[in-house]
Amino acid sequence: MSAQSMRWAGWFKGLPKAAADALPVRLGASSFSRTPSQPKHVKGFDQPLLWVTVALLAWGLVMVYSASIAMPDNPRFANYTHNFFLIRHAAFLGVAFVAALITFQVPMRTWERWAPWLFVFSLILLVLVLVPGVGRVVYGARRWLPLGIMNFQPSEMAKFAVVLYAADYMVRKMDVKENFWRAVLPMGVAVGVIGILLLAEPDMGAFMVIAVIAMGILFLGGVNARMFFLIATILTGAFCLMIAFNDYRRARIFAYLDPWSDTNALGKGYQLTHSLIAIGRGEIFGVGLGGSIEKLSWLPEAHTDFLLAVIGEEFGLVGMVVVIGLFFWLIRRIMHIGRQAIALDRLFAGLVAQGVGIWMGFQTFINMGVNLGALPTKGLTLPLMSFGGSAILWNLIALAVVLRIDFENRQLMHGIRA
Repeated sequence: MSAQSMRWAGWFKGLPKAAADALPVRLGASSFSRTPSQPKHVKGFDQPLLWVTVALLAWGLVMVYSASIAMPDNPRFANYTHNFFLIRHAAFLGVAFVAALITFQVPMRTWERWAPWLFVFSLILLVLVLVPGVGRVVYGARRWLPLGIMNFQPSEMAKFAVVLYAADYMVRKMDVKENFWRAVLPMGVAVGVIGILLLAEPDMGAFMVIAVIAMGILFLGGVNARMFFLIATILTGAFCLMIAFNDYRRARIFAYLDPWSDTNALGKGYQLTHSLIAIGRGEIFGVGLGGSIEKLSWLPEAHTDFLLAVIGEEFGLVGMVVVIGLFFWLIRRIMHIGRQAIALDRLFAGLVAQGVGIWMGFQTFINMGVNLGALPTKGLTLPLMSFGGSAILWNLIALAVVLRIDFENRQLMHGIRA
């Protein structure tokens, strides 16, 4: 070991524990004292992050079964068996796990090369889903491509593609990030094109998530604060206009403001009122697993958008706090991995991880807010838990990328180049 390295090692050893813990990259004395002849043992990835993800997936599988077990009693689902959604959701999890394992093997430099092409491919799929006879229409929305064994939702892929594209874009535009026309406007046009395609489906919820992902990565990438607030103001105004000039969205806002009126309680406010009834019935400790009344054809989409309401009814306030705590820990850890990558001068990887954190955090916040009556009803599922093949697939692929980033961070901190 050189004299310079010994001086650095002594300096880190002398740091107070609080100061050492505050460092974005943990540097132990063993990293400096190890000789080349000693073996380098590196943990593959963040195992607690993996186990929290598995816990949310397993709990989600149980709750999807609980929320959907009585659906065949409804004439609309009379052809389904009582375990139809359980079997399909378990199959989706199996496919998503295989996809995640394959994704983990892909180095981040490969994702950086693929980012623009994946973005273009997602645009092609969003156009394809709007073609009559190709895209599948459900409840008046054309959002799915039928693939035989499942319906693929391109908007879920678009969220992942925007994370990669926005991170790659910021890396390429670092030298002009203070210039609005050269740094921000092209990204705004790209997000605007996706927004037009999503609103044509229509899927305003997915557009909101994608817009927030793009804005968050621009902000974290160092875009001037004045430009950021200008973009935020423009987007807020655009969303207000979308609501004001659309009768359906405007009716949903009025139903949110007064869900218990005679008109709204049996109309646009029906889901919200029954979600609140379900959560209210759960009280502190819930009525017990499987004991929900609202899932018995009272609460629509109980296994997708309103799964949290069933959790609240069956597990009470305690169960909901546990779910919120698990998601908080998951997102906090994802953001830490992103900060760590940036501290190691891996800007693309860091922005991708933080983009995934923004995606998961914002969508979770919106879904929970809708279930609790704090936000207007919006068709967004609870990540990792709600029923849905495309959502589960891309959620696990995104988390596999985050674990890959953490894996490469650990390799780099131990002097091993991927």
